[in-house]
This record gives sequence, structure tokens and C-alpha cells, in this order.
Amino acid sequence: MPDYGHELLFGTFLTPSADDPDRVVTLAELTETVGLDLATFQDHPYNAEFLDTWTLLSWVAARTERLRVSANVLNLPLRPPAVLARAAASLDRLSHGRFELGLGAGAFWDGVEGMGGRRLTAGQGVTALREAIDVLRGVWDDADSGPLRREGKYYPIPGMQRGPVPAHAIDIWLGAYQPRMLALTGQTANGWLPTLEYLRSPDRFTANRLIDEAAVEAGRDPRQIRRLLNLFTVDVSSRNRGFLQGPAEQWVDQLLPLVLEEGFSAFLIGRDDPRLIQTFGQEIAPALREAVARERPGNAAPTGPVRSAVTLAKRQPGIDYDALPASLATRSVEPGDPEYERVRHSYSWQGSPALVIRPQGAAEVVDAVAYARTQSAPISVRSGGHGISGRSTNDGGVVIDLSTMNKVEVLDRATRRIRLEPGARWGHVARALAPYGLAMSSGDYGDVGVGGLATTAGIGYLVRRYGLTIDHIVAAEIVTADGSLLRVDEHHHPDLFWAIRGAGGNFGVVTALELEAYEVDNVAYAQLVVDATDTAGLLRRWGQLVEDAPREITSFLSLFPARRGNSAAAQVTLVYAGDDVEAAQAALSPFLEIGPILDQQAQLVPYPAIVAPPGNQHRGQGLSDSHSGLLHHITPQAADVMAAMIHSGDVMIMQLRSVGGAVNDIAREATAYAHRDQNFSVLAATVADRRSQLDKLWADLYEHLDGMYLSFESDTSPERLLDAFPEPTLSRLRAIKATYDPDNIFNRNFPIPPAGARWTEEEIDDAD
Repeated sequence: MPDYGHELLFGTFLTPSADDPDRVVTLAELTETVGLDLATFQDHPYNAEFLDTWTLLSWVAARTERLRVSANVLNLPLRPPAVLARAAASLDRLSHGRFELGLGAGAFWDGVEGMGGRRLTAGQGVTALREAIDVLRGVWDDADSGPLRREGKYYPIPGMQRGPVPAHAIDIWLGAYQPRMLALTGQTANGWLPTLEYLRSPDRFTANRLIDEAAVEAGRDPRQIRRLLNLFTVDVSSRNRGFLQGPAEQWVDQLLPLVLEEGFSAFLIGRDDPRLIQTFGQEIAPALREAVARERPGNAAPTGPVRSAVTLAKRQPGIDYDALPASLATRSVEPGDPEYERVRHSYSWQGSPALVIRPQGAAEVVDAVAYARTQSAPISVRSGGHGISGRSTNDGGVVIDLSTMNKVEVLDRATRRIRLEPGARWGHVARALAPYGLAMSSGDYGDVGVGGLATTAGIGYLVRRYGLTIDHIVAAEIVTADGSLLRVDEHHHPDLFWAIRGAGGNFGVVTALELEAYEVDNVAYAQLVVDATDTAGLLRRWGQLVEDAPREITSFLSLFPARRGNSAAAQVTLVYAGDDVEAAQAALSPFLEIGPILDQQAQLVPYPAIVAPPGNQHRGQGLSDSHSGLLHHITPQAADVMAAMIHSGDVMIMQLRSVGGAVNDIAREATAYAHRDQNFSVLAATVADRRSQLDKLWADLYEHLDGMYLSFESDTSPERLLDAFPEPTLSRLRAIKATYDPDNIFNRNFPIPPAGARWTEEEIDDAD
């Protein structure tokens, strides 16, 4: 059999002994420590001497950071698939994509029947397993918003809500030996997971052939099925007593043919021996990887996802898929792939990109940029993917999705220096910093990604006290259009460091940011629901109260139109940046006079509690048409126009955010965000079929505005570009653009034409 070309995986097959539960957890932690990829556990629920495998999987996932976990294999007859699907997706989301599903049709039927399970024949077990796999994937399928309904002899589903959706496409690996199970593996599974000691060499060849034949008959490429192998009779303490019973170099020589001639690409050792685990991770696995890399034709890298003819037919024009670098082969998602529905949209906008690349480090970002710029298609860069402006997805182009680059580190508590990767969500950042008594102001929604917000400005719940997010950036790492990975700060590429703080998306892909956080523990948090019938009066009173409030107060006001006989309403959010209860009460109390209060609440809470990440799926479900502007003050004239907008029924939401305070302590020339005199940011959004009405209403407000917050703006006309970057900021940005991106590769984050380039409205429209 051929080498199927998969990236090698190495792991352990551990005994979930209830007599010494700490030992099995320690061995799982050791599995991660020595560099192995995967820890798996037996699943025999009828065995009272074993821990419950599902509980153990959850515990180990929580105790580790990188390690994948799986049962080896899960006992399906005692774990109904509809419940199992939700449990698996939940664990995968909690572990950030580290769960795989080893699954078996059932065995030890006396024990199963004794626990109330149904005894099945071998043939019935295969049929039941096939039904179960359909149920699992149906529950995980977010492409269909309707309920899951399936007929079935063993697992009928009359109607259930789908979801939750896993964090990644969970592999289903089948423990299979008999022809019907092997055929099912080829037809529908992602992997084959047998034990070496149960298979003679001829049996392995026959099994692989049956899997391949079934895959081809089902329209699949055999390379879509990973071949894994459990290894039990193994030892490293002896000198060549037999197969895999000797020193590390002997293991490499004996495992190499299993990879190159039989197609196995994952090896799991089934002995609870710390020394063996250590040797396997630190000596055998690296050496085997090197040997396989040398022996593969042309030193080829592992293959990426193997796609069926049906999937390949969904490839879009303008993209040379075969030219994708080998380093990104396993990081790419195409329109026909199972994960495509999860990565094609942003939260606010729907998209249909031709290719989504998900790099896991700066080196892969370099490769992604080098590849993307050779394609005749737009390039979008996405961090968290909230994407109100619509620029983090596209149609027919390449999306560089940074969501898996999501580390949060405290580099130095004494100086409050932190390091954030762009794909981290601000809610996770808040949680990671909280144990250190630190925080970073970052919008009002924990699902938003670091990269987009921290290269634009960052108007958050602590903004009047501590300023914008960009005001705390002290260094960054960025991949520029020519593929350079640069570290920028006030001493290194200071011009680029200036530019990325306010216009970062125009100059490259930021791969990491270093910031100085600030000391924040608890904050006073209040919400008011106010009758907004007198909208203009409410806006004027709120605006004046904000300007008169101490800097510790930051407030957001959201207006909603009248609906179903109810009057227009406003939600006022107030945050006092500190835990002085008396001072907070004094600062918050005046806001109770802004209008008829329909509901109110106030509490002292840890900062992460108000920006907790909801983990929403991104399906383009937000309001996709929006306008943004900045106000110095809420004048009576501006208040009247905004009141008319919300009462028109054509605007679905208006939100005003207070700025001023510490934001305006920074000189306007200090960063590419030059708006250091205004006190308010205003956003108006609506549904697509009312865009023209919104444009007309916004035109009335426009004369009262001075500037714009570009992450909330979907109009990229030249006039709006000047609103985002007033002179002389724009000319300075164009000069820097000519140095770092003269070909205007990064042209979707409000396209800034390089100095000397033609600048016409048609070109800007084309870029968008």
C-alpha cells in the first residue's frame, strides 16, 4: 500500500484506572510535555475498575493546553449519538478544537446489556454505527438551520435542534477489523484505528485494500482516510528482543515501512510507562518524522486535505489551488470542505471566498501573503471575524484567517507588558489578564478579535479613563507585502509603527502586538433601559452628563426604533473604572435623570464579566450596512437629526459611544488615528434593503460630523477615506504605503493609495 502522505501523529493509549486516577492524568500531562500530539483512553462503561472515559477526557482537556484527546474507542451502544454529538461538540469548543472521536460499533455485549444497552449482532452493529455517524454529522452541520430529522432503525431522530457546532471538523476514527466495518470506514470515516497486535501483516494489507476500494466506490479519495495504529507489545529498555522491543533507532527502522509501505501515519503506544512515553516523544517521534521526510518522494511535505471530485468541482476561478505552498496544505479550506460554512462569513457579513487560509504562526503568514498576492483575487485579512465593516470576508478571493493565532501572554507583570496574537478574542484576553489584576479596554463585545480592533483604534468600556487600545501598543510584529516579518516600535521602523496604530490593515498582516495593560480589578457596571419617545432630549441630556462626568465613567447609548406598538427605547451602559463604590454611585446617579427609566441594574463585577466572549457562530447574521462618524458635542441640531433617523423606521440601531477624556490627551499626530478632539462616536446600521434610505438620512447628519471610526463604516468612497484619515495624516500614510506596499496588495481596509499612484473613485470601488 502507498504512503497516503498524512502528517505524522504520535500519542498514548492510557488505562483509565479508577484505583489511581491521578496517575492516568499525570501520564496524559506527560504526553503533552514530551511533545506528543494525542492522548487516548479506553472506554468500557461496564467496567467498574475504570473511570468514566468522557469525564476523564474533559478533565484531561482542561489540564492541558495543546494535547488532542480521544477515546480509543468510544462505546456507541451506551452513548446515544444525539447526546454524544452535543457532548463532543461541547468538549471540542471548550478545548478550542482538541477533541477527536474514536468510535466503535460495540463489544463485550454482556456488559452492555447489563447496563441496559441493546445487544446487537455484528451486522446490526454496523448498520447502527452508520446511522450514528449520520446523526453526529447532522447535529454538527451548521449549513442547514432547520431541525435534524432522520429515519433510522436504531437511532431515529424525529426532530432536534442542531448544534452546538464544534470548534473544528471533528475526525471520526473507527475501530474496525471485519469487512463490513472496513467498508464503512472507507465510505464515511476520517480514520481507521486498529491495534497492531490484532492484525497480522497480510491482514493489514487486506484491510487497507478493502478501505480503499470502499472509498473509491463512494466517490472518495483513499487519502481522505487516515490510518492510525495502536501499539501494545512495545519496550525501549531491552536490546532487540523483537518488533518494537529495543532502542529508539530500532523503532524508527521498524515503523518506517508501516508509514511508507502501508500508509499508517499515527502511532499510539498502549503502555502506562513514563519512561517509554518520554522516549517515544523526545527520541522516537522526532527521528521518525525526519526519516519519513527524507524518504518521501522529493522530500515532499505531508499532504493537505484530500478532496473528492465533487469537492474539487466547487473550486472557483482565479485561484491556482495547486500552487498553495506545502506549509499551508493542511491550513486551507475550500468551498466544498466540511469546515467552509464556519469560515466563509463574518459575524455581520456573508461571504463566499474561493479559499480561506488559517495560518498557525508568523512563518505561515509569510507563506500565505506570498501566495495570496500571486492570485488574481481580492485578499482579506480576518482576526476574530466580527467584521461590521465587511472587510474580513469577500466573494471569490482569499481570506487569511488568523483565528488560530490566539495566544495571550503576560510577558512582565511588573511593567504590565502583555503579548497578544491577532486571533485572540477580547473576552478571552480579559479572562487571561484578570488573575494578574490587569485589563485592556477593548470594545463592548468579547467575541471581537484583537487584530482588527487593535489596528484601528479600540473604543471600549474603559476608554475615557485609559484611552484607546492603540494608545497602549508598544511594539508589533507584522508581515508586509514583500513577505518581510518585521518587529516595529518607536526605534525600529517607527514610521510603520505609527501607521499601524490606526491604519494597520493597510500595511500588512499583524501577527502579534505588545501592549502595556493597566491595573483594573472590579468595575461598577450599570445598565438603564429608557423610554426614548423624546429621543432628541434624551440624547442631549446623556451627552451633557457624559461630558460632565469624571473620567472614570464611560458610557454607550444604543437606540432602537419603535416596534409592535412600543415606543422607541434606549439602552444606556455605564462603566465606572474602579471599585470605589461610593465614588461610583456618585458618578452614576446623575444618569438616572436622563429620562423615564423602564429598568435599571448596577453591580460591582470583575471586568471580564462585562466582555465575556459569547462564542457566536458567524453566519453573516448582523446588520451589514452601517455608517460611522464622530461628534465633538451632541448639539440640539445633531440630536434632532438622530431622533429623526431612529423614528424613520429605516434605521435598525444607532449607537453612541463616549470618547474624550484620556483619548484626547494624546496628540493628534502621535498615531494614525488623528481624532483627538471629539467626545462621541456614532454608528447607524440597517438591513440591506433599506440601505438607500439610510444613506439619505445619514447625509443629513453628515454635516454635523467631524471624522469617522473606520471599523464601523461600510462606505469606502474617497470622501469617507478623508473622514477616517484627515490631512496631513492621509498624505503621511500614502508615503508610508509607497514604501511598504507600493502595489497596494492590502487594499480592503479602506484602500489608501500609495503616494504617486492614481487615485480615482473607480479604482477605489474596484479595490473594494
